[in-house]
Amino acid sequence: MTFLCSQNRFVVLASLLSLLGLVSLQWQLASCAVLLSMRHHHDHIHHQKPMVPTNQSTCSLFVGSWVRDETETYPLYQSSSCPIIDPEFNCQMYGPDSGYLKYRWKPLNCELPRFNGVEFLLNMKGKTVMFVGDSLGLNQWQSLICMLSAAVPHAQTQLVRGDPLSVFRFLDYGVSISFYRAPYLVEVDVVQGKRILRLEKVDKDGDPWKGAAVLSFNTGHWWSHQGSLQGWDYVELGGKFYPDMDRLAALERAMKTWANWVDTNIDRSKTRVFFQSISPTHYNPNEWNMGGARKNCYGETAPISGTTYPGAYPEQMRIVDMVIREMRNPAYLLDITMLSALRKDGHPSIYSGELSPQKRANPNRADCSHWCLPGLPDTWNELFYTALFY
Repeated sequence: MTFLCSQNRFVVLASLLSLLGLVSLQWQLASCAVLLSMRHHHDHIHHQKPMVPTNQSTCSLFVGSWVRDETETYPLYQSSSCPIIDPEFNCQMYGPDSGYLKYRWKPLNCELPRFNGVEFLLNMKGKTVMFVGDSLGLNQWQSLICMLSAAVPHAQTQLVRGDPLSVFRFLDYGVSISFYRAPYLVEVDVVQGKRILRLEKVDKDGDPWKGAAVLSFNTGHWWSHQGSLQGWDYVELGGKFYPDMDRLAALERAMKTWANWVDTNIDRSKTRVFFQSISPTHYNPNEWNMGGARKNCYGETAPISGTTYPGAYPEQMRIVDMVIREMRNPAYLLDITMLSALRKDGHPSIYSGELSPQKRANPNRADCSHWCLPGLPDTWNELFYTALFY
C-alpha cells in the first residue's frame, strides 16, 4: 500500500499512457505530497478508540453477545427451501457442520424483536428496498429474500438477475428487493482498455439508486485487494491519475463523494438511507488466541465469547464512522462490525460451491470473508428490520 512517486516510474507510466492515447493524464510529483498528508492523517486516526454507535436511544442494538438457542426459531429458514442462495454461500450443501445456525444475537440491554416477514412486506408495499455494494451486500440481499420467502412461501415472485442490477419481486405485495453491484460505490470506468477508479464520481452518477424507499450501502473489502484481485489500473483524483495510492486515503475520498451525493440527491422524507459497517474477516487465528493451531477460520464451530473482539479493530471503520458523522443528514449506521467479528464460526470456509473437490480438501483455501446462508447475515437483517420499524 505504498505510493508510486519515484520520478522514473512517472516517466515510464506517462510514456505508456501516451502510447495508449491518454494524453490528458498529468503526472506531477507535487501531488504525492498531498496524498502522503492524507496517509499521515490516517496514521493519527488509527490510534483512536472505536466510536460507540449513537443510533439507538434506549437499546444498544450492536453491543451484546451471542447466545446458544436450541429452539426451533433458528435458523430462520432452510437453505434447501431458498433457491436464490449462491453456491458459495450454501454451506449446508457442501459441509457437515450446522452448529453455527443455533446462535442468536442478544443486545446488552434489550431483546431483538422477532423478524416478521409479512409485516416487512406490508410496510414496504409498493416500494423498493435496494442494497448497493459488494459481495457482502449480495450476502445480505440473498439472506433477506430467503427470510421473506419463508414468511410467505406461496407468494408469487419474480427474479431478474443482472449485472450490475438484480431484482427479486414479491408480486402480491408490489415489493422489490434489489441488489446493485458497486464494490467501491464510486465509478470504475474503462478507457483504452484501462480501468480508472474515479474517486470523485459515484457509480453511474447514482441514477439507478434513485427512487428506492430504502437504500442500504456497503463497501470495504475491495479497497484492500492487491495484485490480480485489484479492481483498477489507475486511480483518478483531482484530475490526476495514479497507479496506486494509500488505500485508507482512497476509501475516505470515495466515502466523502458518496456522502455528498446522498446529501445532494436523496430526499430523506421519502427514502431511508443505511450504511452497513465493515464486515470483518477471520484469516488470523492469533486474533482469537489460537496460536499456531489453525491457519484461518477453518474448523471453527462456535463464536468468541464475551462482548469484544480480541483482535484489531478494522481501520476502515474509522473512516466510515467519521464520514457518516460529517454528513448533513447522516445515514443510519448499521454497525455489524463487532458482533460479526465474534462469529469466527460462520464463514463458508472450505464448504463453498466455488471450490472444486480438490481445493475443498485444502483448508488453506478457506473463505473466511463471506458468510454462510442461513447464518450471520440473517442477524444483520434482523437488525435492519428493527432499525426500520421500531
